Amino acid sequence: MGVRLPISRLAGTLAPPKLSTGPLPFSSTMAGAARIICHVRTCVIFNPAARGDKARHFRRHLDEIATRGALKATAAPGEARRLATEAVADGFEFIVAAGGDGTVNEVLNGIGDAPDGFARTRLGVLPLGTVNVFAREIGLPLRIERAWKTLQRGRETRLDLPCVEFSTNGVRRRQYFVQLAGAGLDARAIELVTWPLKKKFGPLAYLVAGLKALRGRQPEITARVDGQNAAGELILIGNGRFYGGPLEIFPQADLRDGFLDVCVLPQANWLALLCCVPGLLMRRRLPAGAAQRFRAAAFELKSDLPASFELDGEWAGNLPATFSVMHEQLRVAVP
Repeated sequence: MGVRLPISRLAGTLAPPKLSTGPLPFSSTMAGAARIICHVRTCVIFNPAARGDKARHFRRHLDEIATRGALKATAAPGEARRLATEAVADGFEFIVAAGGDGTVNEVLNGIGDAPDGFARTRLGVLPLGTVNVFAREIGLPLRIERAWKTLQRGRETRLDLPCVEFSTNGVRRRQYFVQLAGAGLDARAIELVTWPLKKKFGPLAYLVAGLKALRGRQPEITARVDGQNAAGELILIGNGRFYGGPLEIFPQADLRDGFLDVCVLPQANWLALLCCVPGLLMRRRLPAGAAQRFRAAAFELKSDLPASFELDGEWAGNLPATFSVMHEQLRVAVP
């Protein structure tokens, strides 16, 4: 299952020996980084029914965007994945996901569905969502005009590509994610998030949904790495540093280090979460000792009770599931 770092037996101290003082802010000029993309066929995949100020602003720029590439509009949830697969087959070398983290995840998996998709094309993002965690992670401007200009400048880098393998109705599946994943309370909360809730509360909609999810029973989930276990009711997984917007839940994460950073919160109840609030509000981080932490190239999550997981803020499936990461296999347009 790949090279892993050992889990400490002391709760809250699962961090490996530090090899550096921590990751630098993301930069396209870091080691192994950006090169210029020139004269490539571009496809922009977007949801014409998307709501919100960003979506309306995006539609005002459709004519300009259409002069630079093909526009493909989705007609139903999940269709961005199919359109991305078709775009790879049609020879597009640059596929842009215009939407939130869920749209980015759909397009990412559509590229992965195509034979040699990740080798044949690169991913771009126009952030139209509520939170836009991945766009924040790579330093992409959140204003549409500036983000589009960034994509036009055509700088490409390679990032780690995480994936998860699990079963649905007896069928083995593989799905990719780019920024984050979670299991337990996190996934249940995402099931409860609705568009009216997002419209009313913005990024806080996930917090409101999380409070609703607390009313139910929280199953215990076990993370297994190299024969060692860490168990908790909420497990958060980061490819990058950010989770839920500007929250730096994984401060040691690096999009190019070949590892996933994992936080295991032993309990997910009112008291445990309230203890985390001051640190999240003041430092945008979990307080020291709130979670066990480890980093791994691969690990398994399982539970004796029904438990689900999410990928990039979208509900994905049920445990058990095996997570792993492919080192620097994703080509991405960055500032």
